[in-house]
Amino acid sequence: MKKIILHSIYFLFLCINLNMIAQNEPIKGYRIEGDEIVFSFDKRDYKKATNDVYGQKIDFEDLDINNVVVSGEFNDWSLNKWKMTKINENIYELRKNITDFTDEFSWEFKFAVNNLFWAEPSQKYMNIAQAKKNGHSLGVYNLKFYTALPDENGNATFKLNGHLNAKKVILSGSFNRWDEKIFSMYKTEEGWELKLQLNPGEYEYKFIVDGSWMEDPNNLSKKRNEFNGFNSIINIGQLVTFNLIGYNDAEKVILSGSFNDWSENSYCMDKVKNGWKFTVKLPHGKHHYKFIVDDNWIVDPRNPVKEYDNNGNINSVFIVK
Repeated sequence: MKKIILHSIYFLFLCINLNMIAQNEPIKGYRIEGDEIVFSFDKRDYKKATNDVYGQKIDFEDLDINNVVVSGEFNDWSLNKWKMTKINENIYELRKNITDFTDEFSWEFKFAVNNLFWAEPSQKYMNIAQAKKNGHSLGVYNLKFYTALPDENGNATFKLNGHLNAKKVILSGSFNRWDEKIFSMYKTEEGWELKLQLNPGEYEYKFIVDGSWMEDPNNLSKKRNEFNGFNSIINIGQLVTFNLIGYNDAEKVILSGSFNDWSENSYCMDKVKNGWKFTVKLPHGKHHYKFIVDDNWIVDPRNPVKEYDNNGNINSVFIVK
């Protein structure tokens, strides 16, 4: 299986609330709890397994399970690296911190039993993808997960006013690899709405109203796409607190950086017990900054990451991932 599945996409893990999914089909194989990805295998969910060596399918109930591992592009489809812990007679789990993953890897994964048999997910699940080899579809499926799922407390609210006569409105974007089914929006008195929890970053998206694609009419930020149309753009920031320890005798400290066009007065830091602090929402990417202490520019003494700018100045660096 690991020789025939070649499918990589971008990934940024996020919080999930399964109760908010506007679909009847189940999400299988994982959940997200805080900063952890919890892979969950329930043997009752599977009816068939494929032998990795011979490709033969067998009934899952005939397997005497000794161990289960998680296998995907993120671990080179290994049959033994990510061993799961047995929770009870039916369920195995494996917890991985988000930091264990790189930004780029496949959304697709499978469970391997006894380091030899691939558990084949049912086609009734909505989160499956048909495995491919050299561009040709194979007769097996992989589970997949998404960079975002609906969350009633999410940090990004998508709204489409009007279209009250529409039967279905879908939110599709780079955060779900332009899936045309999974993110059904909820009808409101004004139109349609859906909340997502997104990691900091820039995302492209569109609405699908009864099968017709359209950009967000209330969002002026957009980017031309490969179809000579436009995708709407949303940039999710992250709250970042900058701290300057000490300098208690200073009268004024300013936070200045590439994020505020190196303003010398807009971000006046607050004096606290052990120094100075200021909190600001920053978009995804690299940011240069300095502190201005009573008109004297200094780098952040507690941040070892520094870079030269185009003018030869040394600045402290903060990266929002």
